[in-house]
Amino acid sequence: MPVGRADEDRLVSDMIELTRQYGRYGYRRIAALLRDAGWQINDKRVERLWRREGLKVPMKQPKKGRLWLNDGSCVRLRPEYRDHVWSYDFVHHRTDDGKAFRTLNILDEHSRECLAIRVKRRLNSAEVIDALTDLFILRGVPAFIRSDNGPEFIAQAVRDWIAAVGAQTAYIEPGSPWENGCCESFNARFRDELLNGEVFYSLREAQILIEQWRNHYNTKRPHSALGYRPPAPEAIVPVETRPIMH
Repeated sequence: MPVGRADEDRLVSDMIELTRQYGRYGYRRIAALLRDAGWQINDKRVERLWRREGLKVPMKQPKKGRLWLNDGSCVRLRPEYRDHVWSYDFVHHRTDDGKAFRTLNILDEHSRECLAIRVKRRLNSAEVIDALTDLFILRGVPAFIRSDNGPEFIAQAVRDWIAAVGAQTAYIEPGSPWENGCCESFNARFRDELLNGEVFYSLREAQILIEQWRNHYNTKRPHSALGYRPPAPEAIVPVETRPIMH
């Protein structure tokens, strides 16, 4: 069935608008967002239009081999189901006045959902316990919680409390951030897609914009490891159906 020029023009217009909104996305993620908006179109067609319009196609990244340790450390722990393995980590940033703030990012490694991002000037072990408590009430207790060996995570109060609720800690080897690859990847996207492109004039503004981005990440942002679907698509509000493209 031939495609009308008007339909293709609308498709290109939608594609360019999504590229403007999400400037760090490649054509595959843009194609996934177009399909989510109702366009029935494959990646190859989007790539062709992408190139025709002179949009940048990201370079392929070299494949990376996994590091397997012989001592049975937690790099071998692979999430098998939702709430099997959570991981958490800190990210540091500043508001426009130069004052530092931290975010505590908590992820479900199986679903890739960002469960929470707590944003404060200071975050200590008590804040870690408080953030996890809120999530345990909402979702239940995971089997494992993976983290690096930061003082907030290895504090005895945190270790004792996690053990008391029935979860197990999984600390990565010191100096081996690749063992916490889920958080490392998320933190990189978090910086690239939000922190590096925003000026936060206050802590409150940072909290609001970061929470908006977290909701977008969970419900809209296509994730390559999930077949270019978002981690929590059930929360997506239906949108206007677009015409079928062949």
